[in-house]
Amino acid sequence: MNDPSSPGHFTLALPSPRRNLSVSCSSSSELGCQRSSIQGGEAFFRGVLESMQSVYLNRNPTAKAILDLVHSVDNNSLCYDHLAFRTFGVNGYGIDSMATFFLDYGYTQREELRFPGKKLRALWFSPPADSLDGSGSGMNGPLPRIFISELLVDQMSPKTQEIIRKYTGSSGSGNKYAALASSLGLLTWEKPLYSEFQQLASESEYAAWTLVNGHALNHVTISTHRLKTHLKDIKKLNQFIEESGFKLNSEGGVLKVSPDGLLQQSSTVADSISFQFSDGITESVPCSYIEFAERLVLPQYKNLPNTEVKEFHRRDGFEVASADKIFESTSKEQVSRVGS
Repeated sequence: MNDPSSPGHFTLALPSPRRNLSVSCSSSSELGCQRSSIQGGEAFFRGVLESMQSVYLNRNPTAKAILDLVHSVDNNSLCYDHLAFRTFGVNGYGIDSMATFFLDYGYTQREELRFPGKKLRALWFSPPADSLDGSGSGMNGPLPRIFISELLVDQMSPKTQEIIRKYTGSSGSGNKYAALASSLGLLTWEKPLYSEFQQLASESEYAAWTLVNGHALNHVTISTHRLKTHLKDIKKLNQFIEESGFKLNSEGGVLKVSPDGLLQQSSTVADSISFQFSDGITESVPCSYIEFAERLVLPQYKNLPNTEVKEFHRRDGFEVASADKIFESTSKEQVSRVGS
């Protein structure tokens, strides 16, 4: 594994037989079919998430500053809607490599999302049903959904495929330890040449990001509707963040709204980090960002008193069009807006 000073990434996967992922529970109304509790040691599982978050916060000052800012206004009610990871869909380094860890601890695979323009696919995973509500904050609060995407490497140019296969292929059994790499802040492959990073960036920003960040947390997402103050309204939170001097991803508009109007999302643009490539060249590369999501109450539950509304009463899942724009938070165009 590579030097922890690089924006490497990690996936925690326990050595276990390779599994086939199968979909169950397609809507929030079916949450009862999920396993009801974390399988195994909850303290260990949450400890791994805390380690992933520590690496993430150490590398992304904007995310840390915003979390501190929201905490200062809305103390002890900050919960995560979801965590997101990026992967290479080749040589066993795709979605499965990171998903295994979460499946081992009681998560359930849900819907697939496709992004043909970006040559990506994604799956999201819901936590055990009895972890959706309750007290606690951050990684010690309700467990977040997990969103894992992968680059469809076979659809890339031969040159880009060659580079990706070179590094994933030389990583040995690194794909078994994606979560571990993420929690340690390490790449499971060697650092690339700068020219290789440039080649990938010219074809796919996602590919270039993953080459230098590996399995690191791509972003965490604040669940705005769980906040207790006026910031629970995502529009007011966006205004608060911008007035505090932070830039939000403007791709497709700052606020991304699902067609049914029940899922509203926004995000900052990614921080940048200094990365030393294997040929000695040091350049600034995009790191991670922070997202915000407000899930509104489903129509059939609109008459419930606010005090009785639980997470399963709200819009679940993800929206392809919105997620497609959120991906742009690490794009050169959006990152270059910082400080402009």
